[in-house]
Amino acid sequence: MAASEDTITDDGNHTVELTVLDNEESAANGGSAAASSEEITPLLTQIERPKINIFSVSRSRRKPRELVIKAPETEISPVSQFMLWAWSGSRYSGLLCMALSSVIYFVMEILSENFTAQSIPLFETAFVRCTVTLILSYIWLRRIGLPIFGATHPRKLLLLRSLVGYLSLLSFIYCIQRIPFSLAILLSFTTPIMASIVARIILYEKLKITEIGGLACSFSGMLFIFQQMLTTQGLQKTEEASNSSFRGSNHIYATLIGFFSSITGGISYCLIKAAAKATDQPVVTVLSFAILASPAAGICTFAFEEFVLPSFNSLSLMLALGILSFLAEVFLAHGLQLEKINKAANVMFMEAALSQLWGIGTSSIAPSLGRLVGCILILISVSFTMFCGPEKENE
Repeated sequence: MAASEDTITDDGNHTVELTVLDNEESAANGGSAAASSEEITPLLTQIERPKINIFSVSRSRRKPRELVIKAPETEISPVSQFMLWAWSGSRYSGLLCMALSSVIYFVMEILSENFTAQSIPLFETAFVRCTVTLILSYIWLRRIGLPIFGATHPRKLLLLRSLVGYLSLLSFIYCIQRIPFSLAILLSFTTPIMASIVARIILYEKLKITEIGGLACSFSGMLFIFQQMLTTQGLQKTEEASNSSFRGSNHIYATLIGFFSSITGGISYCLIKAAAKATDQPVVTVLSFAILASPAAGICTFAFEEFVLPSFNSLSLMLALGILSFLAEVFLAHGLQLEKINKAANVMFMEAALSQLWGIGTSSIAPSLGRLVGCILILISVSFTMFCGPEKENE
């Protein structure tokens, strides 16, 4: 390797010297130079801190905002939240479902009284409601992926529930056409008492003194409510009924038929509870009843009554009442599934109290001391049942 060195002398002349080095010497000098450069390298290289000023962009270690924020959950309306909580989110779900069923029946009564523009026969009305219930219950079970007829072992219970339930409906329709309406309603509200008695015999449910007192208090309220109607208005309706097309019918016989309807209705409640617990799906009990009741009501419509073609408004009202009836029956079946029958049955009296209070508030019913006392007795009894709540271990 050759290297040159330029020096300046006193006289201003340049002198160039040429020095020739061997390869080994140059390698040695190069190694020493490299070693010296390695020694001084740490002294020359320093970690430079980044210069930060007010214009520097600060980058956060956190993820961008659009990634940090979670996707908002699907908003559920308060009504839907309450329905879900009442269905299965509370230890009071059984009693709450019975209360919701009574409220829906009360709403149905208001709609039928205020928006009925055409007289539709009872069997035809029952046919439309049962048909709507059949369609909705079928869609419900298909949506959740359950078999239509449920498991094999509870099918006898479902068939028996359908037969007894339709027998109760048939006898009630016969009763309501031949005795005063107030008496028929009073007889229909003996169904909770019959259900409690039948549950003690069939399902071996224990009746406590407080539960017996609650049922007695509620039925006493019913007697106070219909006391005036049975003494004055009821007699007038009885005379009108005697001049109707059913002159030969015996009112005592019709009353016994109404009482038979209450007994079969109580048995039907016990069968609903047993079938709902066996299938673990209350809608199956509703579907089984609708499968039998819909064609049977259709046959009775053409066999015993004259078919009336409903108008658009009447048909719309009948369909709306059919949807509400389906919801009421589903809540009723689920309430009976979760709760003891004597407690669930006592909540059903709430419908009568709400109906009377609504009539008094809208001036469609004349207020009286008997009605007010009856409503107070029913509300106290139902409130006490709700306050006591379900049993610690439901049977």
